[in-house]
Amino acid sequence: MTKPNSPLELVDREVPVPLGPGEEVIRVLACGVCHSDLHVADGDFGGPYPVVLGHEVVGEHDELGRVLLYAPWGCGRADCRQCSAGLEMICPNGREAGIVSDGGYSEYMRVPKREYLVPIGDMDPSLAAPLACGGLTAFRAVKRTLPHLRGKNSRAIVIGAGGLGQFAIQFLKALADVELTVVDTSPEKLNAAASLGADVTCGVEGLTGKYDAVIDFVGAGATMAAAASSIDRQGIIVVVGLWGGRIEFGVGVLPSEAVLTTSIWGSLDELKELLEFARTHPLQHSVETIPLDQAQHAHDLLRAGSIKGRAVLVMD
Repeated sequence: MTKPNSPLELVDREVPVPLGPGEEVIRVLACGVCHSDLHVADGDFGGPYPVVLGHEVVGEHDELGRVLLYAPWGCGRADCRQCSAGLEMICPNGREAGIVSDGGYSEYMRVPKREYLVPIGDMDPSLAAPLACGGLTAFRAVKRTLPHLRGKNSRAIVIGAGGLGQFAIQFLKALADVELTVVDTSPEKLNAAASLGADVTCGVEGLTGKYDAVIDFVGAGATMAAAASSIDRQGIIVVVGLWGGRIEFGVGVLPSEAVLTTSIWGSLDELKELLEFARTHPLQHSVETIPLDQAQHAHDLLRAGSIKGRAVLVMD
């Protein structure tokens, strides 16, 4: 990506080598195409440019074998409260792969340290790649809701039944005893949600009663308003989507002691936890593989809503 709002360019570069102590180089096998990539391409965040996109990366390491990349690289300073707590994804001085630093839309990639490479064994690289962001983001968001879903009559909503929403459905049904409603505008995605275990599927107009938790993977004004009108007292709304919605917040605006929070990506420990979960709970998620040199086409398909699950770039 040479500048915002311009087509991606295919360029030849030298194979990278480690430049500093602890750095590693991996040969990229697969790289997921995420909605966040579109936001970077639009100049909403990221850079400086040029930058190689891609943060859902599976690569081959000379000693570790196949690895899944942890892409939110924090500053690592001892006085950084977030990094010291293992929350690099919210470090104020982070340099995320594919957003600030060069990422995985490439045949090779330089990584700051080996700790960011998590072995995946014999997992399929194309299926594993979306776990690095899509799966991890949904996993953390679902975990944020679990303290609010303790009763047998707990009710939850997932708004958005795309790639992240489909992960969240499976996590919620495995980790909580919950009646799960999934909201989307696409009949095809609602059918997919039902096949994954959703108890109710509908548009926002079909929501009835109050819910203990809402995860909004869209984050638009209309979806956040639906979440606010549906949440129960002491419930939680977790906003993940980046579509710029706003709602009023204050005493008497939302039900008493309802929690409104965002959720960003996930920690390295949570990525390891997710991989272990995936080994014991095989996840159903559809992947459409696309050659690396068609990365711009992958972006076009994602913008058009033509990807049913997750798009993954693969190397020849």
